[in-house]
Amino acid sequence: MDMNSIKSVYFIGIGGIGMSALARYFKFIGKEVAGYDKVSTQLTQELEAAGIEIHYEDNVDLIRANYKDVASTLVVVTPAVPQEHSEWNYFKSNQFEIKKRSEVLGIITKDTYCFAVAGTHGKTTTTSILGHLLFQAGLDVTAFVGGVVENYQTNLIGSGKTITVVEADEFDRSFLRLFPNVACITSTEADHLDIFGTAEEMLVAFKDFAQRLPEANKLFVTEVVDLAGIQVGFGSDCSYQAKNIKVVNGWYVFDIVTPKETIHDVSFGLPGRHNLSNALMAFAMASDYGVDTQKLVEGLKSFRGVRRRFSYKIRREDLIYIDDYAHHPTEIKAASQAVHEMHGDKKIVAVFQPHLYSRTRDFMDEFAAALSTFDNVILLDIYPARELPIEGVTSAKLLAQLTSKEKQLVAKEELITHLKASDAEIILTIGAGDIGEMVQDIKIALEGK
Repeated sequence: MDMNSIKSVYFIGIGGIGMSALARYFKFIGKEVAGYDKVSTQLTQELEAAGIEIHYEDNVDLIRANYKDVASTLVVVTPAVPQEHSEWNYFKSNQFEIKKRSEVLGIITKDTYCFAVAGTHGKTTTTSILGHLLFQAGLDVTAFVGGVVENYQTNLIGSGKTITVVEADEFDRSFLRLFPNVACITSTEADHLDIFGTAEEMLVAFKDFAQRLPEANKLFVTEVVDLAGIQVGFGSDCSYQAKNIKVVNGWYVFDIVTPKETIHDVSFGLPGRHNLSNALMAFAMASDYGVDTQKLVEGLKSFRGVRRRFSYKIRREDLIYIDDYAHHPTEIKAASQAVHEMHGDKKIVAVFQPHLYSRTRDFMDEFAAALSTFDNVILLDIYPARELPIEGVTSAKLLAQLTSKEKQLVAKEELITHLKASDAEIILTIGAGDIGEMVQDIKIALEGK
């Protein structure tokens, strides 16, 4: 099935962050779009407001007739859908064209000039900054982002037909279905060991991804990545280097040294050295492509961040509430570095909801070390996502390993009461589970303090 023959696209699991971006894309290019998801969320409500029909009951009768035409309907399915899902089985048994999200992205990127952003940390932020830089510079670009970009209040930037920016996801080796022209790898640190088995096997997948580039000199890497490429970072041997870094009124102000020039007093507003690294990577890829330097500097200054990526929800003199998607020990350490660099003189409480039993088991010691960089920690129970419980892997076990001065395990339904009673000046919520659905309620409760 080619894209021209498709009239309708039906999504099973339309509320996922990556799936919803594809749904918006197909809606924009004139396809009929509808879908199913298990629960209504902020993302699905935003899709419905954009004119996309969604239902929340697994029921074939709720699928409209135009999506049951096998010749003109593409079905996109999330890997998280259970085998017994009746809608999925209906489409399978009737020989519909069924694709995973990564396969559809592969089809789209094959026909465009594709910037692909890979790495176990920093994908979403780097993708969103790069998409923003190219879009603000006037290029014909569409960026598919794994988060809601604050500048656009959506996870799709632009509506271009010739250039795409995509997250190259290592999970399930999805990035091996893409067709990148330019790529970066921000990190190859171990994650998703439930898929890869070992860190070495994961690195093999990243090497395979790099091999998909038609030109070897179009791979950009950070200093922590042990692969050959154009190096981007803070060291003097980097081709693109950030130096003379200062914090001025909550902004980073720094110089960028490129192979051609030195640009002075560049401003960027997202806290944390990891975010500065992400910004530099996006700058390097766009600059190498030939985008005007002044437009890139303006783009970095105007970028406002990604929802749930160190997002300031309240920023008062007496109270700051920050929300972050961090779900790996390195990401928690990065969030800790950022909050302490910007607000280290204030009392901070960190709330963490672990994501996946397997990840908590695999990185128990590392999670304990990262969380112990905070003096005051509240843990929620583990969010299972696609997994069943693993014996002996609990938030209580993780709590016992923390060396923080104050630490407690709190039931999710009691969290807001605890936070309202807290005397902390900085509240930081972190985790990739359904804590994200609580952010607005936490914000409203804290605003009333």
